[in-house]
Formats: sequence, C-alpha cells, structure tokens
Amino acid sequence: MDLTVVAYIAYLLISVALTIWVARTLSRNGRIFLADVLHGNEKLADAVNHLLVVGFYLVNFGFVALYLSQDEAVTDARHLFEALSVKLGVVLLVLGGMHLANVFVLNKIRRRGVMEREQVPPVPPQGWTGQAPKGPWTPPAAPGAHA
Repeated sequence: MDLTVVAYIAYLLISVALTIWVARTLSRNGRIFLADVLHGNEKLADAVNHLLVVGFYLVNFGFVALYLSQDEAVTDARHLFEALSVKLGVVLLVLGGMHLANVFVLNKIRRRGVMEREQVPPVPPQGWTGQAPKGPWTPPAAPGAHA
C-alpha cells in the first residue's frame, strides 16, 4: 500500500477520534454550564447543548475532510510522520479555536443571564405612592413652625 494512503488513513482516524473526544468533553461539561445559564431549564439546556455539539461536529469534520489532500507523495516513514504532524497540528489548533469560541459564546450568554437577574429587585414592591396633588407646589412647613 502506498504510504500516502497510510498517511490519509492515520490522519482520518486520529482526527475523527480527537474531534469526538473534544465534542464529548464539551458536551458533558457544557451541559452543566448551560443549565446554570438557562436558570435550571434542563430540557432547553439539553437542546442547546445538542445543537452546539452538532455544529461542532459539522465544522470540524468539514475541515478535516477539506484538509485531507496531500500535495506531495509520502515516500518514507519520515515524510509520513512529518505530514501527519503538520495535518494533526492544524486540526488540533482548529479544535482549540472551536473550543475557545464555544466557551466565549457560553460566557456571553451567562453574562447576559447574570445581568438580567441583577435587574430584578431583591424584594417585590410593597405598595404604591399616592398621586401628587395638582396645583402650585408649596414647600412643607419647617419642623416646629405653626401655620
């Protein structure tokens, strides 16, 4: 078998395994984070988490497939390892970038939720003040003054 084909097979196996591992890690730990962000709404957290994982798979598998081609033929074991190291290094950088992008987006969502929670008063209003009297305003009498 041609060493270029061996490089392709090794690249695909390792890239797919790394993508699945990172996606599962993000899914498992991201679900907890999403449940907090979404105020304990577990069904919504699961749905958003699943959508993020599907998007992660699509982007990464698409990149792995597009980056598969090799310009020069792999002639020996040294070239095989060099080609794999470059390709896998780029895939790892893309996976890391995707991970950072996911964390950034989740943090933005979490911050928005925290800001919304802080805008709610800590206690409900206890009553309303009366309507101001109409007409010219007169200052209140000083304490101890008689009218």
